[in-house]
Amino acid sequence: MENLEQNKREQQMSFNGTVASIGFFGGLIWSLVGYFAFFFNFIRVGPALVLMPFALGDWKNGYLGQLVGIALISFISIPISFLYRYILARFNSIWPGIGFGFVLWFIVFYFLNPIFPGLKPLVDLDLNSIITGICLYVLYGVFIGYSISYEYSERLK
Repeated sequence: MENLEQNKREQQMSFNGTVASIGFFGGLIWSLVGYFAFFFNFIRVGPALVLMPFALGDWKNGYLGQLVGIALISFISIPISFLYRYILARFNSIWPGIGFGFVLWFIVFYFLNPIFPGLKPLVDLDLNSIITGICLYVLYGVFIGYSISYEYSERLK
């Protein structure tokens, strides 16, 4: 048997590397979707929400602020994906991801609301923002959750 390229086994990324990449791309994809929802007025706050606690000037409310917010959410999403990995990875179902996304939405819009000066209290938000926000966070949770759970179950085989 010759030492051909086609006969070599592919090097597999470590599970932690896979979780980090799932987290990064999950944050990137769903914050981009969140920006489009903000751009088309489905939701009142865009990805620049993560910049609101910091006094950075008016640029954070514009296009550049939204792009920086997307990048920041992508990196914040990495530890969030590890949180999912350590708590819920063994459940290979869509429901833990749905619950995880809803809990994240509730934490951001209810518990962390006081640190975001431009974000209205939850009871004062319009229904479109609430429903769109919940949908985005739930889809993010399902993306993170199902991807990590699938990879976890595949590595057990």
